[in-house]
Amino acid sequence: MAVNLEEYIASVKDFPIKGILFRDVTPVLQHPEAFREATDRFKEFATKINANVIVGPESRGFIFGAPVALDLGLSFVPARKPGKLPRETVSVSYALEYGTAEIHVHKDAIKPGDRVLIIDDLLATGGTAKAAAELVEKLGGTVAGFAFVIELYGNGMEGRKVLADYNVLSLLQMSDQ
Repeated sequence: MAVNLEEYIASVKDFPIKGILFRDVTPVLQHPEAFREATDRFKEFATKINANVIVGPESRGFIFGAPVALDLGLSFVPARKPGKLPRETVSVSYALEYGTAEIHVHKDAIKPGDRVLIIDDLLATGGTAKAAAELVEKLGGTVAGFAFVIELYGNGMEGRKVLADYNVLSLLQMSDQ
């Protein structure tokens, strides 16, 4: 029987600022049956789209992406904040609500022709996800798909539209209110 993941999402009012309803996935990690449900569903999707590389944006993308890669025998690539990777990197800058951010991957992490699944905990505006896709494509890889535990909708949460050209799996769709 499938686990209802929504039962493992905590909703925190006014975090990180007043007026925000934060959807917290950490209870999923605290319950092995929920964590296994999420990773199993991501593995099914990765197999369906013939992914051979998993990219996980910092930091929850590491948590959900690494076990998928390990279980399927695929490569795992962390997409990190500036200054966190020790060898030569490529980077992409992207807009945030309050400024800009940047993510990096090692220059040799993705090869031309790789089929990449980008896994993260949450799709909101789509900025981080789109930046991760740009990194993959910059290195000659193909974004085979995206997988998220939660996709937010409402109040400018346009992530699905930002990723309209890609195959997107969201395990849950939740309002941002």
